[in-house]
Amino acid sequence: MNRWAAALLLSLLLTGCSEEQSNRLSRLGVTWLEGDYRVTFAEGNHLKVWEVRGGKVTSEPEKGYYYFWAQVQGENVYVQTPIDRTYIEEIP
Repeated sequence: MNRWAAALLLSLLLTGCSEEQSNRLSRLGVTWLEGDYRVTFAEGNHLKVWEVRGGKVTSEPEKGYYYFWAQVQGENVYVQTPIDRTYIEEIP
């Protein structure tokens, strides 16, 4: 229920914003929502994918990066990836 309310509020905020403001707000929304995410970094032929389970992805738009902890080969690793080439999607 909490996620639905947050998504609705974010949608309402985004409808009256410029594209750049919408992008910034959507990045900030990821910062405080905890859940399961697939984070994909893509640059040219290079593609790297991580899964965040029961965690959060934090953005720092001023520095241009996302930060998060991901499971890699059974270990938690800290990952930092550029915002402009990274895609985040919520997974079930």
